[in-house]
Amino acid sequence: MVKRIEKDHSRFRQIIRGKIKKELKKYITRGELIGKKGKDLVSIPVPQINLPHFRYSSKNSGGVGQGDGDIGTPIGRGDDDDGTGQAGEAPGDHLLEVDISLEELAQMLGEELELPSIEAKGKKNIVSDKDRYTGISRSGPESLRHFKRTYKEALKRQLISNTYKPDNPIIVPYREDRRYRTWKTVQYPEANAVIVYMMDVSGSMGEEQKEIVRIESFWIDTWLKFQYKNIATRYIIHDAIAREVDEETFYHTRESGGTIISSAYKLANQIIDEDYSPSEWNIYLFHFSDGDNWGEIDTDECISILEEKLIPKANLCCYGQVESPYGSGQFIRDLEDYFENEEKLILSEIADKEAIYQSIKDFLGKGK
Repeated sequence: MVKRIEKDHSRFRQIIRGKIKKELKKYITRGELIGKKGKDLVSIPVPQINLPHFRYSSKNSGGVGQGDGDIGTPIGRGDDDDGTGQAGEAPGDHLLEVDISLEELAQMLGEELELPSIEAKGKKNIVSDKDRYTGISRSGPESLRHFKRTYKEALKRQLISNTYKPDNPIIVPYREDRRYRTWKTVQYPEANAVIVYMMDVSGSMGEEQKEIVRIESFWIDTWLKFQYKNIATRYIIHDAIAREVDEETFYHTRESGGTIISSAYKLANQIIDEDYSPSEWNIYLFHFSDGDNWGEIDTDECISILEEKLIPKANLCCYGQVESPYGSGQFIRDLEDYFENEEKLILSEIADKEAIYQSIKDFLGKGK
C-alpha cells in the first residue's frame, strides 16, 4: 500500500512538473514567485490542477446525514437568507500551490531555454562532498556485497576445512564469508564563481524597471547556483556615484539624480582586484540600466574600462537595457558599435516583463 501511494505521489509530481514547465515562460515574468522564495523551495501556483475528490449524485438528495429527515429541516443557508449581493455566473479561479526545489526549477529553466552547462575555470576554495568506496567490511547492505572477496573467503574456508573438492569445485558462501564494500565521504574541489550585479538607480529608473531587474536577477541566480556548488554575490547601485550594498538595499532602494555609469564599472573592477583572482574565479558581471548616461565623455570611459579591465577578467559581461520613458537608451547603441565582435560582452534590450524570457537566454545561452 505504501509503495502504491509513493508511486501515485510520484506520478502526481510528474504531472505538476510538466504543468510548471509548460507555463514556465509565464512564471518567469511573475513577481510573486520571487516573494515566496524560501531557503530551498519555491512555491509556484499551478492553475487548473484538481485533486481527486468525491462527487455526490443529485438523485434522492435531501437527507441531513442520517435517516430521511423531516420536511422543512434546514440543512444549510437556504433561499430565505438575508445575505446581500448578486450571485456570479463565472467559475472561480482555483489555484493549487506546490513546492519545488530550486534545483528542479533550474533544471526546468535550462531545458526550456536550452541552456548549455557552463564551462567553468578554477578548482579552488569551494568543495563538494562525494562518496568513495575505500574498503571491505563483514557487514553491509546486499547491494554492496563484493562478489570476488566473498568467493575468496568461502574458498579459503573450504580449503582449511578440507571440504573443497577439485573434481566438483562448488563454492557455497556462508553468512560469515560475505564481504561488503565500505565508503567514506571525500571532499572534492569545485569551481567557484562570483556574480557582480550593478543597477542604475537614477531618477529615470522607475519601480517597473527595478521590478524587471529583480525578476531577471532571480532567474540568473537560480541557474548559476545550479551550475556551481557555492557562489558569491556582490551588489552595486549607482547614479552619479556608485556604492556597494546588500541584497535588500539593491532590490528596494529608491534614489534619484544623474547617471555616471563608469562609477559602477570602476567599483566592480576594484572588487574583483581585491577579492577575486580571475585565474581561480568564474566572474559574471550583470549591469542593468535604462541607457541614459552623462555625456559621451563618460561613455568613452566606460568602453575603456570594459575593454582593458572587465572583459579580460570576466567569463561574461552582460548589459541589460531596461526600456524607460525617461531614458535615452543610447548606451547600448554605443556598446554595439564599439564591441561588434566581442563574444564575452552580451547585450540585451528588455522592453517589458515579457522580454525577460529572451533576455535570460541571451545572457546564459552560450555556456560561458
